Amino acid sequence: MNASAVPPEALPPYPRALAAAGAVLAALAVALSAYAAHVADPTAQSRLQTAAVFAFGHGVALAALAPRARRRLGQLALAALLLGVLVFAGGLASAYFVGTSTRLLPYGGSLMILAWLAYAADAVRR
Repeated sequence: MNASAVPPEALPPYPRALAAAGAVLAALAVALSAYAAHVADPTAQSRLQTAAVFAFGHGVALAALAPRARRRLGQLALAALLLGVLVFAGGLASAYFVGTSTRLLPYGGSLMILAWLAYAADAVRR
């Protein structure tokens, strides 16, 4: 077995939880995209599709990267990535479904940017 193929049961709970959260996020993104395409009014479709794209991409990234995040910085970066996408994509969806404000969206986007930079810093240290 090569070093990158680690059985899931050998992973600590934290990376497994991040990977599972990423998979759930990707599944929800598919459902949101379908809703946007088939149910939402044309003015809301763009916002919901944007939320779905961000949720799907970051969900897949979390599912793929979390099992490899061995050090604390990488794990914290991925947790921040999850929080950022929840604030950003969740905020877009929440604005449509329950009428919440979108004022926190820039914070979610900024957190995603910082999380990716932190993950890059961790990757350079390997």
